[in-house]
Amino acid sequence: MAVDKARIEAAVAEILAAIGEDPARPGLETTPQRVAEAYAEIFAGLEQDPLAPLRDTIPVGPDTGELVLLRNISFRSTCEHHLLPFIGTAHLAYLPSDRVVGLGRLPAVVETLAARPQVQERLTEEIAEALQAGLRPRGILVVLDAVHGCVSARGQRQVGSSTVTMASRGELTDPAARAEIIALIGAGG
Repeated sequence: MAVDKARIEAAVAEILAAIGEDPARPGLETTPQRVAEAYAEIFAGLEQDPLAPLRDTIPVGPDTGELVLLRNISFRSTCEHHLLPFIGTAHLAYLPSDRVVGLGRLPAVVETLAARPQVQERLTEEIAEALQAGLRPRGILVVLDAVHGCVSARGQRQVGSSTVTMASRGELTDPAARAEIIALIGAGG
């Protein structure tokens, strides 16, 4: 189902009225339309298949190397609890079996899954599951580090804090194997 921009516009106008603003005043008169356009972009992942970028894998046989690690993938998502943004960095590692994928495909998976109302914990797991299904590697490690608008802009207002989540599969569930990759992630950060 596509984003219903007309419903978003009506809802935003209602929110503006509910907080005591005049949705028709100069400066706000086009806000409902702008929010609807923004939400169509922010939540575009709801209409996309996260496995699509992984469909064109490259068979390489036994000579795949030991590790593929793509560090510092920027992402943005929206917390499903307050509809506030969380912005961060993803680090994806996998141990290839008999196939690899173009490196630009990995950020596409992150972007698709992040462009949904989300919680970071589930996003981390969904990225790991997509990589597992699409690449069938020997092991996966996904680490996300993000700053949450709901933590920094409201409540305790912890502007300097970030949240780190991790998901691992296969051979990378071994703590020693994860530690080596985490050290590599830190070396590039």
